[in-house]
Amino acid sequence: MGLDQFAYKRDADEGEDGNITIAEWRKHNRLHGWMEELWEDKGRPFEGNLDDLNDSFGSSFNCVPVELTLSDIEQLEAHITNKSLPDTQGFFFGNDSYSWDEDSEGNKLPEGDYYYKETDLQFIEDARQALQDGKKVFYDSWW
Repeated sequence: MGLDQFAYKRDADEGEDGNITIAEWRKHNRLHGWMEELWEDKGRPFEGNLDDLNDSFGSSFNCVPVELTLSDIEQLEAHITNKSLPDTQGFFFGNDSYSWDEDSEGNKLPEGDYYYKETDLQFIEDARQALQDGKKVFYDSWW
């Protein structure tokens, strides 16, 4: 069990049966945190009752799709490029998505391993193309 994440596209007039997966991640906790913040900023949209999703781990953001606009994708790309996705912790989320190099005083440097960077940037490219093609793009997760 753990944090499983995916992004998909579909035609604007199709339901879930039209979903086509364009990216998948496993325990990319920082991306999940960024998406949860985006969901909060959008007013926590959800077709259903959020009370049904509340669990003992303190978050309703589980199995909640978030629609991504071109502006959202551009903001996400900036955070990916700058290695500034938010530190996000959760029982099922695994270790930090980043590892950091530090200077002699222990300050974090932008260098270091970022396991999902290539996947994230490919997702940005694929999501942009889907939006240009008139599709809707969504992020969703399960943990």
